[in-house]
Amino acid sequence: VQLQASGGGLVQAGGSLRLSCVASGRSFSRYGMGWFRQAPGKEREFVAAISWSGGSTFYADSVKGRFTCSRDNAKNTVYLQMNSLKPEDTAVYYCAAKYTGVAVSPPRFSYEYDYWGQGTQVTVSS
Repeated sequence: VQLQASGGGLVQAGGSLRLSCVASGRSFSRYGMGWFRQAPGKEREFVAAISWSGGSTFYADSVKGRFTCSRDNAKNTVYLQMNSLKPEDTAVYYCAAKYTGVAVSPPRFSYEYDYWGQGTQVTVSS
């Protein structure tokens, strides 16, 4: 599985961005997907995850209520809609994939994921 993330950019605080992650390969609909981010000088942190069907989603407390993760299995794509952005959201955002079959819950820890995209920069100015 190869992952290609896009949609990052520069936005003012309070603005919105939508990140996309397109997966190549077969059986995308059997993969749990996650979003992580890494700010300069900080460790990579969990942002959001979505199950194979889209029926289960999980969010870090810091983004809950502002970010929404969704997927379109017909397009092999997972999205991260980011609203009410804050300067502390500035980071490189990575999408990740793990084959989960039809497990209800997607992984939420970075070590659980097998495939990673290249990252897309999000910069929020104050």
